[in-house]
Amino acid sequence: MTVPGRRSSTFSRLLRHGFTDPSAAERLLDLPELAALRDDPVLLDALGATADPDLALRGLVRLAEAQPETERGTFTTTLLSAKPFRDRLLGVLGASEALADHLVRHPKDWETLVTYEAVDLHPGVTEFEHGLAEATDPVALRVAYRRCLLGIAARDVCGTTDVAQTAAELADLATATLRAALALARAAEPADAAQCRLSVIAMGKCGGHELNYVSDVDVIFVGEPAEGADEAKALQAATRLASHLMRICSETTVEGTIWPVDANLRPEGRNGPLVRTLSSHLAYYQRWAKTWEFQALLKARPVAGDPELGSAYVDAVSPMVWQAAERENFVTDVQAMRRRVVDNIPVDRVDRELKLGPGGLRDVEFAVQLLQLVHGRSDATLHSGSTLDALAALAAGGYVGRADAAQLDEAYRFLRAMEHRIQLYRLRRTHLVPEGEEDLRRLGRSLGLRTDPVAALNKEWKRHASVVRRLHEKLFYRPLLDAVAQLAPGETRLSTKAAGQRLEALGYADPAAALRHLEALASGVSRKAAIQRTLLPVLLGWFADSADPDAGLLGFRRVSDALGKTPWYLRLLRDEGAAAENLARVLSAGRLAPDLLLRAPEAVAILGDPEGLKPRGRDHLEQEVLAAVGRADDAEQAVAAARGVRRRELFRTAAADLIDSYGTEDSPRTSDPGALVDRVGEAVTDLNAATIAGALRAAVRAEWGDELPTRFAVIGMGRFGGHELGYGSDADVLFVHEPREGVDEQEAARAAARVVTEMRRLLQVPTTDPPLLIDADLRPEGRSGPLVRTLASYGAYYRRWSLTWESQALLRAAPIAGDPDLGRRFIELIDPLRYPAEGLGEDAVREIRRLKARMESERLPRGADPTLHAKLGRGGLSDVEWTVQLLQMRHGWAEPGLRTTRTRAALFAAHAAGLIPTEEAQTLDEAWVLATRVRNAVMLVRGRPGDTFPSEPRELAAMGRYLGYAPGHVGEMVDDYRRITRRARAVVDELFYGA
Repeated sequence: MTVPGRRSSTFSRLLRHGFTDPSAAERLLDLPELAALRDDPVLLDALGATADPDLALRGLVRLAEAQPETERGTFTTTLLSAKPFRDRLLGVLGASEALADHLVRHPKDWETLVTYEAVDLHPGVTEFEHGLAEATDPVALRVAYRRCLLGIAARDVCGTTDVAQTAAELADLATATLRAALALARAAEPADAAQCRLSVIAMGKCGGHELNYVSDVDVIFVGEPAEGADEAKALQAATRLASHLMRICSETTVEGTIWPVDANLRPEGRNGPLVRTLSSHLAYYQRWAKTWEFQALLKARPVAGDPELGSAYVDAVSPMVWQAAERENFVTDVQAMRRRVVDNIPVDRVDRELKLGPGGLRDVEFAVQLLQLVHGRSDATLHSGSTLDALAALAAGGYVGRADAAQLDEAYRFLRAMEHRIQLYRLRRTHLVPEGEEDLRRLGRSLGLRTDPVAALNKEWKRHASVVRRLHEKLFYRPLLDAVAQLAPGETRLSTKAAGQRLEALGYADPAAALRHLEALASGVSRKAAIQRTLLPVLLGWFADSADPDAGLLGFRRVSDALGKTPWYLRLLRDEGAAAENLARVLSAGRLAPDLLLRAPEAVAILGDPEGLKPRGRDHLEQEVLAAVGRADDAEQAVAAARGVRRRELFRTAAADLIDSYGTEDSPRTSDPGALVDRVGEAVTDLNAATIAGALRAAVRAEWGDELPTRFAVIGMGRFGGHELGYGSDADVLFVHEPREGVDEQEAARAAARVVTEMRRLLQVPTTDPPLLIDADLRPEGRSGPLVRTLASYGAYYRRWSLTWESQALLRAAPIAGDPDLGRRFIELIDPLRYPAEGLGEDAVREIRRLKARMESERLPRGADPTLHAKLGRGGLSDVEWTVQLLQMRHGWAEPGLRTTRTRAALFAAHAAGLIPTEEAQTLDEAWVLATRVRNAVMLVRGRPGDTFPSEPRELAAMGRYLGYAPGHVGEMVDDYRRITRRARAVVDELFYGA
């Protein structure tokens, strides 16, 4: 007796054996139907070994209850005495609710699992035909089919057969079923049968001898008239037989359905006749067939009906299949088909889609089929309909690396096993991984994952999907396949001319130069050449995915020439998966980043470090720059070191921007362009500030040692002060100084002026590093005024002479280098000017509006399209910034959030303060971010600054890729820019001009 409050020993044993509901299991074990089994010491062990012990026990109870009284003893005795039978039966009951239902409806079918002769271990079509032989109607055929399926499932769940053997057995059972269904159709319509010859050609997974538990069985029907019969009447008869066969298999009866028979792969699909003659098939394939139809025919296999006609069909279409790769645009057609499959998966299902999702079964199958079709013309060993057999043949022939093939084989087997077990549970056609904990637990245990099966399953599934995704991209998108695919019959190697034509088709503008680069990179027997031969197919794929493949390949050759003898470089590209792709993206996306890299190629190491693309903060950069300046022998050497750091950091920033804008295999492109703009602006501002700090230290140290006779600060203005610098921005600054105690003002002024002059000279000395241009034109009196003033002089000027536009310019002022206390006091001096108490008066507002209108009419370059000029055009940077700045000057005195030098931060603060409605704020922000990215894109692509879209098609295409547009969509990009900025201008007219 169990003590109240304590668990029984049976309850604990059930928990240990994997039951999730031990209380229910105890009640089931106490039922009279299991009286003879209850005390069997190995029953719990056998149940615990199943995928779902609870499910197995419920099925066992139902099956025992279904046994006639006279037969129940035989059933329980056999179950107790025969361990192989016990394992097979309970294994099926614990994996398949649908087969348990079948056993309950047909209680004697358990007997098919009792004896296994040698032939039963691996039955073929003959054995399955024997198992179906007594079926005389569609209902009996379904019962016999499920009885055969019981044996396949038992061998599968007990590990007697592996996943490939199980799939082959399912295909053989489908073959036997199609033959039996055709026999029933012929028996029902003997007159039709006498008039025609009909052959059933299996396609898809059935044809490839790799069927699922529940799948459409794809077929094509070929008909010919019997001797002496009229062709038209014979085809009508064959069509009736084929239709009847399909109904026998597909229709739902009291015993359910077998599986749908799908004939949509036939010529013209659903619009074409169900049955055609062999000559009609061939005429269609020779004249009208599309690339995907030849890919489908790769798996064609005659399975039922007239064997001679079936063989004649396969013999006739086979040469066309293996010539399909010579068709124009073959590889791109196949790739486009694959993309369409992925694009059609509902978003909410893509992460659970085992077959069609990224890293799924179809990825492996498409990649293998593409390689078969490309190389199978000259290598008959690749002529297999089975994915795994073809993969093994590709590896044996050297078309796929052995390690890659082994990984793909393992991943494909695991994913197919998942698919089998998911379908086996309820015998339903699905490729979605379940979401429920109970279903995932059963699935994991069915695959041998017994310790934390849910977590282990998810881990293994993601691991294998990741392998498939990585290797599939490498094989499937390898653009060199285009070149191989265009081989003329009989050729074994591309001629120079032919290879050039293929490279041109891939988007290379100068194929002759591309061939020279390939030869230089891949020829020879050195380790470097061997590694580059391995890398190049993948790199060429990434280059071809860009707007300028030639630049990518040329850049790679130049980097490799510079670094090829350093052992870490090739190791980095070979072993660090992201490094090679990152390098390809950077080299083929425009001129700026490659130019920066090629000035110091060792910076390529940044691309392989997961932390390498993150921007360094200002403190870190300033510390590094000042340390380098301190080690230098003279001022020029010091600033050269500082500019070297700036060049490296510009490359880091540009590389991260490009990689995040393009996206990679492992991480999609960044969806928030505002975050990219902010990151670039912050990073370029920080590195320019650190460089100026270094130049200041070098200039002071060269003449005065550790201390200048006057305190000195550099104030950032414009985009510099706003932390919004782009790649091509000058550094707008003001210089302020304050004589130290006891120092003559004239001496202090001369020292400050010499420092400014020396800093500007040092930062523009011609070197391999890009110059940093200092622009001080926003100072009092502009170019007519002194370059540097004392703090008191600034105060006197601003009190007496300052104009409204100068107060507006000071909205962006922020200290960026030099004496921090002096910088702080400068800001305290100008705050009342830029945030005037009680806001701007109406006269000042009118003055700002007048100045803006004049600037629009006078400063826009002659001939420039005002709808496409990012800085001064309609709805561009100037429009948005002047609107925000007017709000800052009118309301900054009362709203602390508006007291910022950053445009976006001020815009968000204005919205938070209720000064701009949500929609208008979003419109202005979107336009400002887009215009900023356009300017950044121009600099990245052309290597020189610009404010409008380039006219050269390649440059325009490269900008489109950077901004997130697919190839061929530059027109859409320009239209979007005009639309977004037009909406922004409407907001500007309302908020700025008061229209």
